[in-house]
Amino acid sequence: MITRETDYAIRLLRGLMDHDIHTTAQLTESELVPHAFSYKILKKLAGAGYVQILRGAEGGYRLAADPGTITLYDLMRVMGDGCEITHCMDEDYECPWRKEHRICAVHQRLARIQNAVNRELKSCTLEDLLRQEDNSNTVS
Repeated sequence: MITRETDYAIRLLRGLMDHDIHTTAQLTESELVPHAFSYKILKKLAGAGYVQILRGAEGGYRLAADPGTITLYDLMRVMGDGCEITHCMDEDYECPWRKEHRICAVHQRLARIQNAVNRELKSCTLEDLLRQEDNSNTVS
């Protein structure tokens, strides 16, 4: 569900959590993100309003949104990831079984699981995700 691109986006956002201005080179080095991906990802993050691009000699990238408002669900959507556990959860998918039989017990059960996954993804903010990482170093 979480693609490499979203994983890299989380890392790049983690690198910006100090609210300082960082160059692509600094971010890719500190967050171990391949340079080839970083510009494309940062551009998507800027398009979503999560990152500010600062041009010029002193330019770079800076966090533009409150990490407490960026949910994992929203970040996955911005990066183009689907949050669906299976293709039949996609609202645009036309299920041949449901078309033929109208009701599918498997779909109904998977829909309940999908709703639970969505609730979790929507309840986890970037701040929560990264704060837990910081705490994991101090908790035994």
